[in-house]
Amino acid sequence: MSNPTPPVGPGLPETQTLIPDTTTAPGKEKESKQGKQGKPASLWTDAWYDLRRRPMFIISVIIILVLLVMSFWPSLFSSIDPYNARTCDLSTARQGPSPGHLFGRDNLGCDVYARTIYGARNSIVIGVFTTLVTTLIGGLLGIIAGFRGGMVDTISSRVTEIFFAIPSILGALLIAATFRGRYNSILLVIIALSVLGWPMVYRIMRAAVITAKNQDFVVAARALGAGAGRIMFRHLLPNSLAPVIVVATINLGTFIAAEAALSFLGVGVQSPDISWGLMIADARNRFLEAPLPLVFPAVFLSITVLAFIMMGDAVRDALDPKLR
Repeated sequence: MSNPTPPVGPGLPETQTLIPDTTTAPGKEKESKQGKQGKPASLWTDAWYDLRRRPMFIISVIIILVLLVMSFWPSLFSSIDPYNARTCDLSTARQGPSPGHLFGRDNLGCDVYARTIYGARNSIVIGVFTTLVTTLIGGLLGIIAGFRGGMVDTISSRVTEIFFAIPSILGALLIAATFRGRYNSILLVIIALSVLGWPMVYRIMRAAVITAKNQDFVVAARALGAGAGRIMFRHLLPNSLAPVIVVATINLGTFIAAEAALSFLGVGVQSPDISWGLMIADARNRFLEAPLPLVFPAVFLSITVLAFIMMGDAVRDALDPKLR
């Protein structure tokens, strides 16, 4: 039996009988609150929401930001200009830490701290530009090969396999040694690493495009008369970019380490330019009697590479829903 509507008495205002019941269940209240906040609707916004809650990503970003500031404005961290020969004093060579010289002095009496700070610029510049070049070349060839297929895909894949058969460091060493002295040493290292660094990006982009080009949105774009260029760069590229960004982030740290290896072997960055690999090479012969000129640039190099790898792993986990 249903409850009758309560009568309207003379002492009860009529409007009170018309007030609706606004009470909701706790679950519905929470659901409506989430709806007002707005749940991330795209892969990128969802990934950013996930990244902000990852301590590994936050720590790596802070380290990278400090390194970038150090690269562009090294004078904020050191008042000594290591490019000025007058700041080096041969009589204080291999001297330990002292006031004004936190990391001591190297074999030529130069301040190790100042050289470490200024060395960040060349190491990071080489890593960033090499990553950009390899991503552009590999990404462009990968999206064309994956979309076109057929003979274009076959030829480009065979050429890529030839580059894959060459060890990266050995090939870069050969290129840098062959053209040493003909070009600026920093530019030569970027070219040497880029020539052999793009095939991995090519494979990642090609596989992503092959998977995406059979999706309904590409079929619909073709049915509406979209051209090949519009389909590739307006529809396929945004939906195939996530794995490429992950690989590029990790490759950046790898290229910084590769530059250090080339400089250590004597075919990378050359004096008077400064890089961490060159500092390690200069200090290796006197490591037992003066370890600090080698230890500090090696520590900075390791932290930088680790920061980029940590950020790449965090981005990969955020962009891949299966790993969350």
